[in-house]
Formats: sequence, structure tokens, C-alpha cells
Amino acid sequence: MKSEQPTFGESVRVFARIGLLSFGGPAGQIALMHDELVDKRRWIEEPQFLHALNFCHLLPGPEAQQLATYIGWRLHGLRGGLMAGTLFLLPGVAIILALSMLYVAAAGLDWFAALFLGIKAAVLAVVVQALLRIAGRALDTGFKRALAAIAFVALALFDLPFPLVVLGAGLAGWLAATWRPGWLALKAGGQGADGTPRPLIAATLRTIAAWGAIWAMPLLVIWVTLGDDHVLMQVGLFFSQLAIVTFGGAYAVLAYMAQEAVQGFGWLSAGEMADGLGLAETTPGPLILVTQFVGFLAAYRDSGPFTPLVAGVLGALVTLWVTFAPCFLWIFTFAPWIDRLQHARRLKGALAAITASVVGVIANLSLWFALHVIFREVSERRLGPLRFDWPEPLSLNWLALCLAVLAMVHLLRLRRPVIEVLALAAGLGLMVGPFI
Repeated sequence: MKSEQPTFGESVRVFARIGLLSFGGPAGQIALMHDELVDKRRWIEEPQFLHALNFCHLLPGPEAQQLATYIGWRLHGLRGGLMAGTLFLLPGVAIILALSMLYVAAAGLDWFAALFLGIKAAVLAVVVQALLRIAGRALDTGFKRALAAIAFVALALFDLPFPLVVLGAGLAGWLAATWRPGWLALKAGGQGADGTPRPLIAATLRTIAAWGAIWAMPLLVIWVTLGDDHVLMQVGLFFSQLAIVTFGGAYAVLAYMAQEAVQGFGWLSAGEMADGLGLAETTPGPLILVTQFVGFLAAYRDSGPFTPLVAGVLGALVTLWVTFAPCFLWIFTFAPWIDRLQHARRLKGALAAITASVVGVIANLSLWFALHVIFREVSERRLGPLRFDWPEPLSLNWLALCLAVLAMVHLLRLRRPVIEVLALAAGLGLMVGPFI
């Protein structure tokens, strides 16, 4: 069935609606776009939608936002991609910014701490659900299960850098796709294209140069005006690095981000990191918007020469820029090549291996969140080359444990919606917490 061609105004209205309703994580967001753009309006055909979705899974960054950007680009070119990708983000950005301001204003109040105790307990259940869901989909061979186990051990016990783990898994997948494609459940097809026109390399290079400059622009301004040791420069450089290695969704990099933001830079505490994830879970837009919360707190607490609130807003904006400018770079660079890249078996192998290792990464995140939510005191231990977190048994928070178990039952057994489970746990924490 031939797809329809909407006007730009019609596209703006529909993508604004998608942005406002994009709750439920990537699965719900992608289902919403499929319903609005494929089933109801026929603006893009089913095979094109699925093919673009598969490609977006290969890119670093939030796949749902990148899929929206690609569809906007396919409908209206560059301005369509910018419109669709931006409208997908704006509602969540505005809400997270407002909640970040409320968070710093209400911090230290007993009722606020009790509320977020419930939210953190529910977030632990959400992370475990993501682990089980991705493991069930990604670990279909022994080789992939081995990669997941190696990634978990490398991060949880040896404290290896997350980018090194991701790159190592990608290299292993590239080699396996070349010599043993069955290890990755890849079909033994060729590397050739299907006759689709070859895009112009010169145009691709111009796109990379233009968007690379856009990506770097705020960092250059910060360097000239505030210097290279200012917190805004630290925030910009760190989240630029994070944007390059965000394969496998937000959960894959949360442990690495939390470790660096909490232990490396000291921008926030482990509990506040879990609070930020809870806020991002309850708002529309991609979960990676939790980075905006981290950037806000980092600059708010090291605000000179600005007021804390102004610095916090600037920190949030810098974080957003360096997190999502790369998403537009990937899509506008590779969109003309998508039909040809579907045949790149080695690339698929590398990304399949990275997805498998992401299961181990999320398992490490689950352990990290469990320790810091359920125990009040967690210290770092060393044993030869091993370095790991160790909880103080007497600091067990029984209320947090009970709320986490209750949230897991509702989420995993009763299959209740995430927002409903978050609201239930937050309400129980608010009612019970002040009396314990």
C-alpha cells in the first residue's frame, strides 16, 4: 500500500502529540509511533518502519527518538527530522527541568525523602524487569551468554571502564560474524548491497562536519568564557563521551554514568541518582533524559559565577545539547545509507555482541541499585585485583526491601504498568516512611 505524503503542518501536529504521549519507555513509544504513522495515517509503509527501527537499534542513543527523527527526515528532509526529533523530546525536557527545580527546593524534607524512598524501590524493580526482558531477547546463543557474563564480571568485580567493555564486545562480535556467524545466530549472507543507489560520500562528510561543529559549539563557548576546569565543561565533555557509547538503551550506561557522576565527580549521591531515574520513568520522552537531572544538580551545586538556579538550568541545557546533538548527527549521516547498511553482516555481528554484553551491564546496574536502595551504608572493598561494593548488613532498610519486593510482584507477576507501580510504591513510602 502506497504511503501518504502529509503537509509539514500536519506532521508538526502529529509529532507534537507523539511527544506528549510518549510514556512507557521505548517499547510503548515505538508502538505509539507505529499506530499513529503506519496504521492510522499511512505516512510510512510497514517495511520501511521496521527496517528503520532495526537500524536505530544499532546506533548509540535512544532508538525511539532516533526513529522519530528518521521518519521526519523521510517525510520532509532536514527540517522534518529536526522537527520530529525535537518535538519528541520537548515535553519530557520541560517536565524534568521543572521537577529538578522542585527537587532541590524540597530536598531535606521528611515527606520528600519518604516519597522518593518508594520511587527508588520501584525503580529497582523496573531495572530488573529491563534486565529480564533484554536477556530473553538477546541471549539466544552460548556465545552471547558468555559475553554477558564477561561484561558483568568485568564491571562488577574488576571495575573496568564501560567504554572498554563495549568496544571489546563489538570487536568480538565483528570477528565472530566473520569466522563463526552461527555463534551470533547470524545468517550466512553476503556483504553486498541490493542495488540501492549509493549515496554521495562528499555529502556524508559535509553532514558529519556540520553536525560535529554543532555538537562542539557550546563546549567551545564554555572554554572561551569560563575555562576548561569549569563544571559546565566537565558536564559537556562527560556527556559527550556518554553519547558515543550509549548502545543498548539508557539502562546500559546508567551504572557507568552513576559511578562517574557519584564517585568520580561527586556531583550527586547514589540515592539521588536513583531519584533522577525515578523522575525520568514517570515523564514522557526517552529515559536518557535522566542525564538532564544529573547535569542540573552538578551545575546547581557548583554554580559560580552564576546563581545556583541559573547554573542548574545551564547545566541541564548543556547536557541536553551534547546528549542529543549526536543523535541528529547519526541519523542525518546514515539515513541515506540505511538501505545499504542492512547487508553489513559484520556490523550486525558487532552490534549483536554489544547488545549481549549490555545484559551483563544491566545486571551490574541492577546490583548497584539494589545495594544502594536496600542498604543505607555501602563501602568499597578491594581483594587483590578485585574492587567491588559491599553493604553493611546492619544498615538494611527493611521498608525499602519490602517496597522493592512489592513493586517486583506488581511489575513482573501482575504485569501492572510502570507508572502505576511507581505511584503505588511512592504512595506507600509517603504514608509509612515518616513513622519508621
